[in-house]
Amino acid sequence: MTHTRPADPPNLSAAPVSPTSPAATAPPRWIDTLKVYREPATLRMLSLGFSAGLPLLLVLGTLGFWLREAGIDRTTIGYLSWVGLAYAFKWVWSPLVDRLPIPLFTRLLGRRRSWLLLAQAGIMLGLFGMATSDPQLALDRVVWCALAVAFCSATQDIALDAFRIESANSERQAALAAAYQTGYRLAMIWAGAGVLWVAARAEVAPAAGAALYQAGAWQTAYLVMAASMLVGVVTVLVSKEPARLALPPTRNAAEWLRSVLVEPFADFVRRYRWQAVLILSLIAIYRISDVVMGIMANPFYVDMGYTKDEVAAVTKVFGVIMTLVGAFIGGVLSMRLGVMRVLMLGAVLSAGSNLLFAWLGSQGHNLQALVWVVSADNLAGGIASAAFIAYLSSLTNVNYSATQYALFSSMMLLLPKWLAGFSGKFVDAYGYSQFFTMTALLGVPVLLLVALASNIKTPPAQAE
Repeated sequence: MTHTRPADPPNLSAAPVSPTSPAATAPPRWIDTLKVYREPATLRMLSLGFSAGLPLLLVLGTLGFWLREAGIDRTTIGYLSWVGLAYAFKWVWSPLVDRLPIPLFTRLLGRRRSWLLLAQAGIMLGLFGMATSDPQLALDRVVWCALAVAFCSATQDIALDAFRIESANSERQAALAAAYQTGYRLAMIWAGAGVLWVAARAEVAPAAGAALYQAGAWQTAYLVMAASMLVGVVTVLVSKEPARLALPPTRNAAEWLRSVLVEPFADFVRRYRWQAVLILSLIAIYRISDVVMGIMANPFYVDMGYTKDEVAAVTKVFGVIMTLVGAFIGGVLSMRLGVMRVLMLGAVLSAGSNLLFAWLGSQGHNLQALVWVVSADNLAGGIASAAFIAYLSSLTNVNYSATQYALFSSMMLLLPKWLAGFSGKFVDAYGYSQFFTMTALLGVPVLLLVALASNIKTPPAQAE
């Protein structure tokens, strides 16, 4: 039996359309296309995207700032960045989130909403634990709480991806992805620049000769961040559970484990056969140019003489705004032109924008040039991300949406993150200009894979 995703609103309940197949009718008017951003499902995804984006920097970038101010050595801070690997390996427990009910809560709230609320509660408790700890006195506690936040955040991502995919038909996935990214990026501004702003204003004038580090200021900031998760909690409580799919009954534990752990991955290979290798290769390297280059972006700004205020204003605020604009454009273009065409456009722009950084390196301390380059880079990234999320969503079988999407989103980070670890060594040997040019060339194979994947037709998702 073939299942289609429930539509929102009901009169749009068309079967999923392959991103590679031509539309059967003329494209909708521009005004009708833009109205999708006012629909309830899209607005829900905006606030849920905020809930998803908030924890990331609080256990990675912002945490590093806090630890360094507390006097923790850089080597230790580097090791603690491995906390972020929870996001890359979330596919390991995604089958449980996809299928395992939570006693009482699943019956009251539904499968997706119950997992979302459980994960959000874990994030809030973890942030509270971090807020009530001082890394100078109890670093181990901070680390364990950060790990709990990362684990629960990755779990929230799994449930939220499934919630998004099941909340609307495939024609609206690009718009939902754009709204999700908008909320996500706004949360990153709040968790990046906002937490520093709160901590700075929570400081008290130090006594003469006293240390500048104030644990109480960070406590206040992280308590505010924990309270900010209520945005996602309230949204889940007022949202409707997506239409529940009837799952095939299982007779014993072995059969249940097979349906939960093996079948989601076997289903993907069964549907796409040898083309699964091509698709997985594309997923594995689509964002490689951005990820590898991004590791050396901040050291580059420092070496070029840009101040902290300049970098914060241009990259943390203005750059994020440009990413939001790119995500909006990517969502609209995907609905008008098709996902695969915009996926190709995003790949070209992402690789090309890295060449602008090579040019920026020849300009010295030029703030206007930094604004233009960061604008172009973030605009390209937003377009590429919106199309890529919509593409990943189109590949999933709605019967295994959480598991399959978690696998895809994990795969897109593993190789780039591993390769990015060598970026500093490359810069030391060859310089920034060669490095940025090399990262642009890494995008060439992506163009070939997108062209080949454009000929793949999405097969129907059959329930067992």
